[in-house]
Amino acid sequence: MAEIRKRYDVEFWAGVVGIVRETGKPVAQVARDLGINEGTLATWISREKEATRAGLDPDERAEFAWLRKENHEPWMERDVLKRSVVLWVKEATK
Repeated sequence: MAEIRKRYDVEFWAGVVGIVRETGKPVAQVARDLGINEGTLATWISREKEATRAGLDPDERAEFAWLRKENHEPWMERDVLKRSVVLWVKEATK
């Protein structure tokens, strides 16, 4: 059976990371209070730190996340095409 995953938008995770940063509460406690997986929240926090080091403001981070999401499907299509070409070449060279 397929696993059902929750999807959170950028504004939500930015708000949750802000809660952790501003309150100083442990990640595990905030995750438990909000019903989020602790590992997921830790990932969001590390992404926030990377973006901050890169010098991006919140609007730029949101745009960057949107662009990543938009590019995901073409990247997957490219990978499928690469695999099909490899299989085609193997068949042609037999």
